[in-house]
Amino acid sequence: MAPKQKQKKKSSRGKKSPKPILAASEDMEPVNMESMGHPEIYPLVLTTKTQEIFNCRIDEDVTDEQPYKLINKEDIFEDLRNRAAVSDFHPVKKIVQEYPGNELLLVYDKDFKYGLNFYLIGTEEGKENYLNPPEVPEEQEVYKEHIPEDVYVYEPPVSKPWVSLGSEKEIEEESVMESTKQITYMISQKRSEFGAPVKFSDQNASSVKDAYIECTAYPDKNFTLKQLEKEVGMQAIPQIKDISTQTEWTYPKNATTQYYPREFSEEEKETLKQSKPLVDFLNNASISVEIALQQNEIMNTFIDDWKHLAEEEGTFGDKTDTHLKEYQSFTDLHSPTEKMITCVSWHPTIYGLIAVSVAVRLSFEDRVYFSGKLLLQPSLILFWSFSDPIHPQLMLESPDDIFCFKFCPSDPNIIAGGCINGQIVLWDITAHADRIENIKAGSSRSTKATLKPMFLLEPESNKEAMYIRHCAVSSIESGHKKVITDIHWLSETFEINRMGSVFENRSGICCQLVTCSADCTICFWDIRPQKPLTPQTTEKKKEESIEIPFDVPSTFLHLDLSWKPLSKIRLSKGETSLDHCPTRISLNEDRLLYKTEVIMYCIPAVAQDGEVIYTDWKMEKDPETGRLMPKKPVSIHTIHDGTVHTVQRSPFYNDIILTVGGWNVAIWKEGVTTGPLFQSCCAPKMYTSGHWSLTRPGVFYIGREDGYIDIWDLLEKTHEPAQSQNICISMITYIKPWIFSAKQQFIAIADYYGTLHILEIPWTLSRPSTNEMTSVNHYFEREVKHLEYVEQRKNIREQEKKEMELEMEKKKIKTYQKSKEQMEAELKMDYESYLELEKTVLINLGLLKVTEKGPYLDVV
Repeated sequence: MAPKQKQKKKSSRGKKSPKPILAASEDMEPVNMESMGHPEIYPLVLTTKTQEIFNCRIDEDVTDEQPYKLINKEDIFEDLRNRAAVSDFHPVKKIVQEYPGNELLLVYDKDFKYGLNFYLIGTEEGKENYLNPPEVPEEQEVYKEHIPEDVYVYEPPVSKPWVSLGSEKEIEEESVMESTKQITYMISQKRSEFGAPVKFSDQNASSVKDAYIECTAYPDKNFTLKQLEKEVGMQAIPQIKDISTQTEWTYPKNATTQYYPREFSEEEKETLKQSKPLVDFLNNASISVEIALQQNEIMNTFIDDWKHLAEEEGTFGDKTDTHLKEYQSFTDLHSPTEKMITCVSWHPTIYGLIAVSVAVRLSFEDRVYFSGKLLLQPSLILFWSFSDPIHPQLMLESPDDIFCFKFCPSDPNIIAGGCINGQIVLWDITAHADRIENIKAGSSRSTKATLKPMFLLEPESNKEAMYIRHCAVSSIESGHKKVITDIHWLSETFEINRMGSVFENRSGICCQLVTCSADCTICFWDIRPQKPLTPQTTEKKKEESIEIPFDVPSTFLHLDLSWKPLSKIRLSKGETSLDHCPTRISLNEDRLLYKTEVIMYCIPAVAQDGEVIYTDWKMEKDPETGRLMPKKPVSIHTIHDGTVHTVQRSPFYNDIILTVGGWNVAIWKEGVTTGPLFQSCCAPKMYTSGHWSLTRPGVFYIGREDGYIDIWDLLEKTHEPAQSQNICISMITYIKPWIFSAKQQFIAIADYYGTLHILEIPWTLSRPSTNEMTSVNHYFEREVKHLEYVEQRKNIREQEKKEMELEMEKKKIKTYQKSKEQMEAELKMDYESYLELEKTVLINLGLLKVTEKGPYLDVV
């Protein structure tokens, strides 16, 4: 309170003539708290001097227990006479003069509820209510303690006089009113006839007087009825009549009749042939007859549709069943270590035979620590048959754990696999073809595989598993330096040379491989023997000869431990010394037949960034160094937020590619470099594998790390999976569907704990709908147009941004070109507008008063 007192005194000493201020202040209206619902309260600021005069000093005369003081009205008048406008009661002078009583109630406002340190109650009723508050029931007092002061208090509405807005007319129109007058009837009877028996008799109405009463129709003017609506039921069908005829039966008699057909004469026939009605009839009827004959030739009109429909549903459940059904599972119970499944592949020619590669579930550090123990355990590829879910049919041995393998398309007995140490391994299981019921045509290999029936393997003959050693392994010095993540056989229609150029493969046998590894390289391999550059002597050949074990075929003896890649490519990023690290590749075999430039998809996984690269593997010379270098990528997109595990082309559209990695899925179209056609939102769990459906173009399966499989159906939903199903409790590592027959399909799902689940695909997920191929193709075409539209809008926005930047630059240049006088004039105008704004704000706050002589500052 002291600073306010000093400010007041300083302001009062600065004024030379206080009389005009007093005269002007007498017209002021006292400020009360009517806006807060208390019109009887007037806030005041009492300085220390005033508190001493009226004995209302804070914390001495007025306290928290007794925060009020009764002040005599005459004492206030005396203070106003002594100090005039300087008195703290000057703002409420008018209230004091009009107050009916002799003592006014002054209350100390400790919490500044009304803005100042004191307030004056200007009415007798307000003083009584404050000094003697009305009694409140105990329940309401308890409730008041819990209600804060600023809580809204409900006030019941007050009735107001009715103001008509013209709704009476609408109410009268909608109300139901009687349109006719009510008729009153009075029926009387003699008292003597009450309860008398009644006799009914017939009489002639015309013979008895007043017996016949005629009721004639006449228009009644008091009664009018207009028919506005009428409910009529109609059915648009022809009238049907049932008519039967029966010939009269007569006594049969034996009779014969001999007749001959009546024929037209030759002249009449010629006349009919030339008649126009006959020609018109034949022209009109010939088209319908030809269509009917064609339909009879095309379709079997005598087929039983109901029987055919029942055959389709014979092996499956109901058509509404959409869940995968557990059919069989395989687990290696004889392995002493815990292993996971890394790759799965169905045998191309034998039904019910599936191969899986297994690896030890260890991190890189643990694998190095236990490397001595791991060398004592074999690394295997297991062949499982539906006929024996416990014992593997074959076990292919490998120098190290296999992470990917593929059957040779031209000879299923040849298998190539990629190891964790960067080596490529080849197996030849031709000698064991009889054991697994593989096909053989005499002593020569068949180039075209035929399908064998299922369940040909006898469980009794497989009690002892057969281990098969590899017949060739690549050179560890010349191959990959890290784990091989993907391997593919090149098609039998083409091959490449060391420069990466593509030419026709005349042998018609798959003889080349392509692999990618975590060492940032892509290698091409040839399994055929290479011609040596320098002839070798016979003595040197004898020295290099190695004894071949009896159980290992000599098919690829020329490659064992000396196999080197035909061509090696490094995908450089260009700006830095780092290279892209491919984890999956996908080749377009159709384009390889017509173009020398081969398109390849690869997914780098450097720092798990999930980039999608579209590039060409053909080598070209660097103009600066002269070395052979791969071409720069056509496009690079960072879509996935983690390592990509799946890159697969659609079995229906060769230019549509599915990529799975991180927490999302993407679909790409070859040739569209602006981005993916489809990109899913972030999944609740990380995706680990995926595969297209083999029979439905719009369906694909995605495996998750929590053991669930998401089934996507683009015809049903595109923003989320159509359904999700739990398969196991661990991470799904691989998915591979397979068509057993036209009525039955299976899908193999491998998990992190080494179990291979075989599930049956339901009817709805295996049988395509009508025109599904066309519908999905239209969906991809729409997405391509959408990407083109987005790219066009992006270019337009960039052009508009450049134009806006140019306009801003032009405005800046114009600003710099202004003269000194113009800039000073603008600054002066800004300052004058600021002064006007300041004056308006002070007037609105009540600190500046406007009179005829001009504005003056009101000082308290």
